[in-house]
Amino acid sequence: MGSRPPGLLFLTSLLHIWHCAGGQGSYTIDTVLLTIEPRNTVQSGTAVRLRCQVSVSHSNIPNLKHSFQLTRDDVPIYTKNATEDTVEYAINPARAADSGNYECRVSVKNKAKASNSQKLDVKGLQTPTLHLTTSSPYENEEFKATCSAPEEKGPLIFQFYLRFRTGSPKVIKQLSQGGNSSTATLRLSHIGNCILYCDYEIRLVSGNQKSNSSKEAELIVKALHITPIINILPSINLSEGDIIEVVCRVVTPPSNTEVFLTKDKVILKQVRAAALSHKFTVREDDSGELVCKAEWGSVQKETSQRITVRSLFLKPQLTVDPTDVFEGDYFKLTCSVRIRDFNKIDNETMQYSIFKDNTEVANTKTYMTVAQRSASGNYTCNATSDSLTRTIVKESQKYVVKVKVPVSEPVLSVVGGTLFLGKPFLLSCYSQRGTLPINYSLYQPRILNDVKVASKPGEKAIFNVTSITKISDIKNILCHARNSPLKPPMAGTGEQLLKWSNIIEPVSKPHLTTEPRMEDISEGYNMTLVCSVQSGSFPINFTWYSQRKGFLDYKISWKLKESHSINNVKGDHAGGYYCQCTNPANETKRSAIITIGVKMAGWKKGLIAVFCLLFLMAIILFLFYKKRLPKLKTRRTGTLSVKAASTKVERLSLTQAEVNEAANATPGMMGKSIWSEHVSGSESDDNCSTSTLEKREPQYSEVQLRQADPSRVPVKQGTDAVHGEVRNSQQGVQEVADAASVEYAELNHDTNHQSDPSDHGYHSDPSNHGYHIANDDQPNDNSVSMKP
Repeated sequence: MGSRPPGLLFLTSLLHIWHCAGGQGSYTIDTVLLTIEPRNTVQSGTAVRLRCQVSVSHSNIPNLKHSFQLTRDDVPIYTKNATEDTVEYAINPARAADSGNYECRVSVKNKAKASNSQKLDVKGLQTPTLHLTTSSPYENEEFKATCSAPEEKGPLIFQFYLRFRTGSPKVIKQLSQGGNSSTATLRLSHIGNCILYCDYEIRLVSGNQKSNSSKEAELIVKALHITPIINILPSINLSEGDIIEVVCRVVTPPSNTEVFLTKDKVILKQVRAAALSHKFTVREDDSGELVCKAEWGSVQKETSQRITVRSLFLKPQLTVDPTDVFEGDYFKLTCSVRIRDFNKIDNETMQYSIFKDNTEVANTKTYMTVAQRSASGNYTCNATSDSLTRTIVKESQKYVVKVKVPVSEPVLSVVGGTLFLGKPFLLSCYSQRGTLPINYSLYQPRILNDVKVASKPGEKAIFNVTSITKISDIKNILCHARNSPLKPPMAGTGEQLLKWSNIIEPVSKPHLTTEPRMEDISEGYNMTLVCSVQSGSFPINFTWYSQRKGFLDYKISWKLKESHSINNVKGDHAGGYYCQCTNPANETKRSAIITIGVKMAGWKKGLIAVFCLLFLMAIILFLFYKKRLPKLKTRRTGTLSVKAASTKVERLSLTQAEVNEAANATPGMMGKSIWSEHVSGSESDDNCSTSTLEKREPQYSEVQLRQADPSRVPVKQGTDAVHGEVRNSQQGVQEVADAASVEYAELNHDTNHQSDPSDHGYHSDPSNHGYHIANDDQPNDNSVSMKP
């Protein structure tokens, strides 16, 4: 053959590429059909065929593979991969276990589709067969029974039935196995004829189905005469130390029969023969049942006989005195017995031995020694009765002797090492030596006792104490440690706390005083505030405060008293003061507030006293002058002096008629006008040594006279002259220039008129019966004096 042309080779390559591309073409599963042949319901043993066919549409995909999977009740039973569109699954023969709902599922690449479910129902079960290893077993002899249905498929449940000729059958065994046969081990105790058969049951999803019964098998259960006979010689009522013989015998046993003698499930003797004989000396604890047992295969027969053994004396008793043994103390062990039959036992012939840890320490009835730690151990004693006919040895119960260590003096300590008075704290009480358990008892003043038990090595008794407020109460604390009620307790006292513990006592309420005393504090002097406490642990922090100024001072001291000084006390230092104290107990106490008053300085007091004295003298002089002045005026003549404080010359003339008219004024008259002529001189020149008097026009002033009080102003009868002089010197000093005689009528004492001295105008002086006329125009410069 020649080589292919290049064009044909190219076309072949394209065709190959097209086929490869076609393998990745599109497809769809149209239908999946499952059929059961010959039909869905068949009898058991029929050949059944399941056919699954799939229809797939695709775009010319060559060699398309299909994955078939058959399931029964959703459990896969068959799978196959094929390019064909149809597969078949054969069930031959079909059994009841094949019944169920079948389904075919087809997968093509990544697509899958399932058929409709088809139900297969297989009718009928195979009748089982029963096989026995023997048809004539002995009573209680074991034998095998096998029930099988070889053509069925499991799992099957087999049941075995027993029926007598009269009566209904009963299930004697039920077995559930995965196979199609089951073997049971049976044992029948009823002697005589009986019938045995079996059947089975299959469990399906649709429900359970039960088979027919097997053929009945007739059995003849034979009796096995191997019950032994027991004989006890000489008697079943015995005394300890007696020798007895026990005989067990089986009449005409089958071969391979075994005979046993037991007591309390303990085999005393065993033989493979028709009979056995056993002799032994009985003891007190041998009372009970003796059992003879004959065994052939799995069959057993037994006979029992009870014997009674009477005790000649009881087990010895070991006692220890005292019960609590402490180091250094003597203790005594005593072994004693109680005899019940003095005819066979003599107390004088009893022998005693005392053992420690199985080693004899004494062959007497009593044993005494000094307790040491090596004396601890397990003690027992033996009592032996030896005679010609018997020897009886009895042992007492073990007595454990533990030599105890006496408790040492307990030590009291504060948990944490620091005790704050007035606050709860934990108190530890502990003894270094002493056998456990140790009872610790705490005693406090006015508090119920508290008890703690230490049962572990190194364990301390911890007490919660809440009532200690004073150091003196600590001394009264007691802790008793005891590990035996027969020994006095060891005591630990609170003195140990004072010696080994850090006791913090809160400060008492502080008291604030002053130096000097509060009533002696004056300005200019120094003042000391003394803050003191009665008790408290050091160091103590003292702080002083003023209600007005606040914080003053702070001191840390190792004394119960501290002071704060204020120099050069002033008035603003007056007010309330208090102090606060605290210490490591962290309880702040505050004193009462004291109020301090600052007295005035002495020199100020003296100055004020001088001023007061001068003021008092001024008042006295004023009062004295006021009282004496009217009397002085009465002694003067009744001349009227008019003086001017200025340089002006003024002259006043009053006629006698005007004076009389003023004196005789009617009551109620407030005043009368009196005109006086004023002569004004020329003003004096302050810078000149001479002054020129110039005459001026007369000026008149109005003078109002009021009625005089007749009770105060006496009216003098007669005629008096009134002189008025007004002079002005060149230096402004008043001089008498003229005199004007004023005639006035004699005043009558009965009129009792007096002018009001408070009004301006005419004033009557009741002390000297004089009159004062004031110039209204110049009240401060001029004055008119009228004297009788």
